[in-house]
Amino acid sequence: MQVKKYSDKEAWLEGRRGRIGSSRLGSMFSKRDKKPLKPFYEVIAERVAIPETDENKMDRGHRLEDEAIKRFNEVTGKNAVQELEIWTRDDNEYISASPDATIGETEAVELKCRDSAYHIESWLKREVPKEYHEQSIQYFIVNEKLETLYFTFYDPRMPKDLFYITINRADIADQIAEYTALQLQALAEIEDIISQLTF
Repeated sequence: MQVKKYSDKEAWLEGRRGRIGSSRLGSMFSKRDKKPLKPFYEVIAERVAIPETDENKMDRGHRLEDEAIKRFNEVTGKNAVQELEIWTRDDNEYISASPDATIGETEAVELKCRDSAYHIESWLKREVPKEYHEQSIQYFIVNEKLETLYFTFYDPRMPKDLFYITINRADIADQIAEYTALQLQALAEIEDIISQLTF
């Protein structure tokens, strides 16, 4: 065993970065199937990413959007354009989506500028995270001309700062139909309840 001594708490905290310590071990892997959990990806992030600041994560995400789109365009050669807009369905304006950027009428970009551990996990798994699955489908539900969504991850602190997952309409057609019907049914129920409440 090696022993490393530190002169102050700040140096000691820095020395803990990128290591699996005793307090971290219990949360590294799923108890059921031993799959990696968030602390696993945090260890990687602490070793390869520029350290995070105390900036609010939501504020950081919004701040990085312009930069992320510029980088997306550089990497892909596309011309994704950001505009403050909301899409609504032709047959029901209460079914909507707010695209982060569009490329003509048939392509769009959804951006995620999250922490480095999340970025690494998404890069390794190469799939849209579960919490954003329905969000990616909604783009296609609202815009019937949309053929492709680039679900894009950006973290300038990482060596691999940008990557994206391409989602094509044809690959999720059943889910589009299922979630469209679900929303139309929910909105019909909502309208019924509203009419009862407003006489």
